[in-house]
Amino acid sequence: MSGPAILVTGGAGFIGSNIVARLARRGDADIVVCDRLGDAADGKWKNIARHDVADLVAPEQLDAWLSGNAARVAGVVHMGAISSTTEPDADLIADTNFRLSKRVWDWCAAEAKPLVYASSAATYGDGALGFVDDNAFGAVLAQRPLNAYGWSKKLFDLYALRAAARGNAPPRWSGLRFFNVYGPNEYHKGGQKSVVAHMYPKAAAGEVTRLFKSHHPDYPDGGQKRDFVYVDDCVDVAEWLLTSDKSAGVVNVGSGRARTFLELAEALHIALGSKPVVEFVDTPPDIRRNYQYFTEADLTRLRALGYDRQFTSIEAGVGAYVREYLAQEDPYV
Repeated sequence: MSGPAILVTGGAGFIGSNIVARLARRGDADIVVCDRLGDAADGKWKNIARHDVADLVAPEQLDAWLSGNAARVAGVVHMGAISSTTEPDADLIADTNFRLSKRVWDWCAAEAKPLVYASSAATYGDGALGFVDDNAFGAVLAQRPLNAYGWSKKLFDLYALRAAARGNAPPRWSGLRFFNVYGPNEYHKGGQKSVVAHMYPKAAAGEVTRLFKSHHPDYPDGGQKRDFVYVDDCVDVAEWLLTSDKSAGVVNVGSGRARTFLELAEALHIALGSKPVVEFVDTPPDIRRNYQYFTEADLTRLRALGYDRQFTSIEAGVGAYVREYLAQEDPYV
């Protein structure tokens, strides 16, 4: 390898591998993936199997790789994280999502490399303060995430904002607050897969679709709302920011429209050519207390930056996901 390279941490994961696919198809730089592949039987390696990946770097080797390849790196896409909202090891979350991210940020700042990193809408907690991506330090500090994952993302957003205010920032940087992302290459995520991926096997087999009952007087059963965003849209935003002269700061990435879980189930069955038979079950007590009934990305900041592409509706996104991936023998990007 001697030409320019783009480093994608978490590049074998869900969103990261979709970004790798897009950048590999561009063909204007070597793509280097930093990630752990885990048990081969889980299939995470298949997320990048179709693409020309110039190098694989283990997370513990990342610092050394960066030191030896600074001249070649054209940009860094930092998607690597523990993304499970139920991970019990808070020390592991802090080490992976905060300390590692700080090292990536500091290196990009010192070497003047553009950085796009994954933040999360989990920083907003229950949404009591809204879903506006206000980059004022105090506004971010006031957010109350509901789990350690969301807290770790908030912690790093604060680090980025503080460092940028002190002039210690990459030349262009953007932290993408992803909302409820769904799409291909999430199959290895187990219980953290999207609702669409969970519902598909039973829906395709003609079985009952189960959704959580509402335990909130303002929402009917199945009427809980989320901002569901197709992974292709997330990749579009990441690619646009990486390859443009824009520095977005911390910015929302969602569809900008909250939709109900019942609408999501209906979109899935439309794609399958069937009618849903829905059964509502109690929300498990262990997640009921922190259950979100509404999320919706405010896209004002992203639009003000000049991003004018339209986001995919759940009808179009779920339809594409089913036809092009879930219903195929080889469902990978």
